[in-house]
Amino acid sequence: MHWQIFHWIAGSILALAWFSRIVEAAIGMPHVADIAQPQWDRRSATSNPDKANDEPRISIIVPARNEEEDIRQTLVRLLALEYSNYEIIAVNDRSTDHTGQIMNGVVAAEHDLPAQAKITAHAPADKNVRPERLKVIHITELPAGWLGKTHAMWTAGQHATGEWLLFTDADVLFRPDSLRRAIAYAEEERADHVVLFPQMIMNGVGERMMLAFFQVLFVFGHRPWKVADPKARDHMGVGAFNMVRRPVYDAVGTYRALRMDVIDDMKLGKIIKNAGFVQRNVFGKDLISLRWAKSAFGVVNNLTKNFFALLYFQWWRTLITIVGIAFINLGPFLGVWLAHGWARIPYAVALGSLFAIYCGMSIRSAIPPYYFFLSARASSYIYFCVRCSMLFRTTALCGVVRSIR
Repeated sequence: MHWQIFHWIAGSILALAWFSRIVEAAIGMPHVADIAQPQWDRRSATSNPDKANDEPRISIIVPARNEEEDIRQTLVRLLALEYSNYEIIAVNDRSTDHTGQIMNGVVAAEHDLPAQAKITAHAPADKNVRPERLKVIHITELPAGWLGKTHAMWTAGQHATGEWLLFTDADVLFRPDSLRRAIAYAEEERADHVVLFPQMIMNGVGERMMLAFFQVLFVFGHRPWKVADPKARDHMGVGAFNMVRRPVYDAVGTYRALRMDVIDDMKLGKIIKNAGFVQRNVFGKDLISLRWAKSAFGVVNNLTKNFFALLYFQWWRTLITIVGIAFINLGPFLGVWLAHGWARIPYAVALGSLFAIYCGMSIRSAIPPYYFFLSARASSYIYFCVRCSMLFRTTALCGVVRSIR
């Protein structure tokens, strides 16, 4: 009898948690714009060069450290954007591979520079390639009190001339019409910060399983449909596409305010929203795309590096998260199996709501709903990931403390 009461209480909590979230998502998600729709395809200035000066100037900032596999394709795609008034600032952040040389090669090929104009991959930071469209900055030393990526972003921001700053990553592929659609939406909405969700390139069952579950956690922990609400605390930031007005970027303290933040993309969104500026997040299908990780363990590895930082490096938050993930995601499966009779009903409601979330996500991604049946396995991987992240980051922080001493 006591177990029946326990199952009714636990099952009801799970049913309420998942059912309320699917109802919220069903009502709210349709209000999140999709800028891949025809109404955002505005070509006026692109098709008429005489109107190029009417377009807001955009500075695209691309930090890269040991990205020799992806950086060439990323820069070539950016140079092919159907937008007239923009610049690209690529930052080679102390790479030990051929990233800097590849950047210089793209510059030389695009602008037909002579071989003598190229510089070595490890030139000092003040020796920069500065053609009209693409600028390359080479950083060889990291100042104290900075993380590499945030310092690279801040450095590029110091050289940027745009009214808008677009922060992206070195492995993101842009469709030619992506920028003009994003700026058309931003200007019409009078937004100060626009986040465009990327399309994930996935190969194999493991990647789809992990990314599907990560999206479920994202929907449960963040509410994209509430980001536009100035009264809500919900905020957004995505490393693949964070576009912010220059005055707003300056007003929140630039990347100097985030110099030691591991999850700088989300933190940028947070400080912008908290400062009262207008924030929007949008879908865009394949306007931008990236391969975030190779294999299920590649996803786990990427999350391991950042999860503890997401929890503010606090072990008690991490322990609560581990228990919470197990309860919220494994609870419905275990409950249906262990409970008896009518006590299974709330667990079934929770499972049905979770499946509905997978169905809804399949509309926006290339992950079929039947990956729901692998969510319990993915949950165990995430549990492992959070635990490893705590151990990894704690060890790294201890190393930093020892080096300071």
